[in-house]
Amino acid sequence: MSSLEEAKQSVIDEFSMFDEWLDKYELLIEKGKGLESFPESSKTEDRLVKGCQSRVWLDWKVEAGKIWFSADSDAIITKGIISLLIEVYSGRTPEEIASDDFGFVAEIGLKDNLSPTRANGLVSMIETIKVAAKANL
Repeated sequence: MSSLEEAKQSVIDEFSMFDEWLDKYELLIEKGKGLESFPESSKTEDRLVKGCQSRVWLDWKVEAGKIWFSADSDAIITKGIISLLIEVYSGRTPEEIASDDFGFVAEIGLKDNLSPTRANGLVSMIETIKVAAKANL
């Protein structure tokens, strides 16, 4: 597994290949389609990310000192966003996640190119990931 910095740089490089945001949205959609299946039985109220316009379920488990995330959403762009975050942060230690600034999200321009409600949802997803990390420090 690559380091956290390498994972973030990989995403930055991947998004920088496209000049148009329409192409970047397509990349997000493809990432969402590649998200591992999330069991219907796990789509419970306690796993819903609060503050998202779409329904986003996020779950995690800790194994060997690392947090592994799984998620799903009922909206394809949102599913791509949570997939992107999982790609970078799943399999990291709670310390790595809790101390990270999630700055790569701004660097790829994601928050600035989302609708205000989706941007709020992105912030809520990030906060939920941070809460999971801090709870396991």
